[in-house]
Amino acid sequence: MEQIVPIESVELISNVFGNFDENIKIIEQQFKVNITNRETDLKITGGTEEVFNTAKVIESLISIALKGERITTQNVNYFISMVMDGNEEALKELGGDCICVTAKGKPIKPKTIGQKNYVKAIASNTITLSVGPAGTGKTYVAVAMAVSALRNKSVSRIILTRPAVEAGEKLGFLPGDLQNKVDPYLRPLHDALFDMLGVETYQRYVEKQVIEVAPLAYMRGRTLDDSFIILDEAQNTTYEQMKMFLTRLGFNSKIVITGDITQIDLPFGKKSGLKEAVRILENIPDISISVLTYKDVVRHVLVQKIIQAYEKAETFSEKPSQYNVRSRYKKDENKNENIKNMYTAKGKMKFKGKKF
Repeated sequence: MEQIVPIESVELISNVFGNFDENIKIIEQQFKVNITNRETDLKITGGTEEVFNTAKVIESLISIALKGERITTQNVNYFISMVMDGNEEALKELGGDCICVTAKGKPIKPKTIGQKNYVKAIASNTITLSVGPAGTGKTYVAVAMAVSALRNKSVSRIILTRPAVEAGEKLGFLPGDLQNKVDPYLRPLHDALFDMLGVETYQRYVEKQVIEVAPLAYMRGRTLDDSFIILDEAQNTTYEQMKMFLTRLGFNSKIVITGDITQIDLPFGKKSGLKEAVRILENIPDISISVLTYKDVVRHVLVQKIIQAYEKAETFSEKPSQYNVRSRYKKDENKNENIKNMYTAKGKMKFKGKKF
């Protein structure tokens, strides 16, 4: 079969093809088709279904390129997976939505449908719980939304916190004062803020206490008004810590809680505060649960494959780990969205009243 896809300009063709035609090569390899450029037309030849799907991918890439997006291999792989799942219509919503601009002038935009829904959830709810694997942009997107809220004067300060829990190994005594001891745990939050604001602006905000980055233990006893508050690595909070943190919410504030409940570093027998919060808070209005999956990973393509491999190993091994990832679909009655791949613990977690 043969199909022609028109493209408006040479510049658009260059964007879609990528450096050294790397984008087109990925598409050709995936669908076993041949793609050739004829001036402002792309000719696709191959099997009927393969050509049809290839045309969908290219048309979707063209649609976001027309919105000023630079096509990357991450875009290409994500669009291929969406088309193969029959979700190409959702791709039309991508592109054009800028959360904020970094210190170097780079616009930060949602790169996947999951991230776009995550941004909508933060904008329209007071509390958002974001659950998903590594590399899905849970923390980075939340920090971008916080910086945007600060610049728009929606809030007067940003507070970022996370539990100071070792990731499996015992670090022993750390030299320096208390701040030196906890800084290594907070480094990912510092890095995100450096990227958004630049080092000088960030340091100035810290000195004026407009931005506070602190371990979770520092939150006890406080009431946080007019603030954008982010709790990162929340899978490592205990039940008691999560309850303490949620009750810090003051007037005109937002809370975003992020975590990956397949990577819990709590001592054996301790319940994850994040998992319990998802179960307890699921039916409360103005609280949103945003679930990201391996398809929302925006790091190296191998990260997706690594996550999938571990999910498979944990699901089908004779002695599965305590926290498995099982694919489930449940329609969100309020927002008419599909929440996919909810994380469970030995089938005990419930979502919308139904047991997984």
